[in-house]
Amino acid sequence: MSAVIGILVGLLVLVRVIGRQVTGSFVTQKSLFLMPAILLGVGLLSLSPVAHNATPGEVAFLVLDCVVLAGLGLARGASVRLSPTDQGLFQKGTAATLALWLVTIGLRVGTSFASAALWPHNTFGTSTLALTIGVTLAAQSAMIYRRSLAMNIPFATQRV
Repeated sequence: MSAVIGILVGLLVLVRVIGRQVTGSFVTQKSLFLMPAILLGVGLLSLSPVAHNATPGEVAFLVLDCVVLAGLGLARGASVRLSPTDQGLFQKGTAATLALWLVTIGLRVGTSFASAALWPHNTFGTSTLALTIGVTLAAQSAMIYRRSLAMNIPFATQRV
């Protein structure tokens, strides 16, 4: 996948996810787990052909990036307002959620530029976009899932 297409797909995913969080949406098992699983799978598939060329520094950089993005995902998941409704669990992002998304996007853009500056002749850094978005969304979903269990709020049923 070319870098431009990867960035456009990443932006589309983020616009959709952030838009749903700002306007609010019902939480289903599918909405929590499907998008992160797809992005993690695509991310791992896009890394597999270039992983053998990665330097230890690049791998360490990716691991650190994923740890920080997972932390931001957990923080976003903690900042989302969860409410019980007749149809099930409803989520709505707060101002803190939006601010954390802006920090996440800024960090991801910054790490992309840093990776390209540190390793200009390697494609490993440009192949990590889907994986890192998947990591941060998975962490956010895990926090929302944990909070919903602690609050004993059932998920919304999947609409047909």
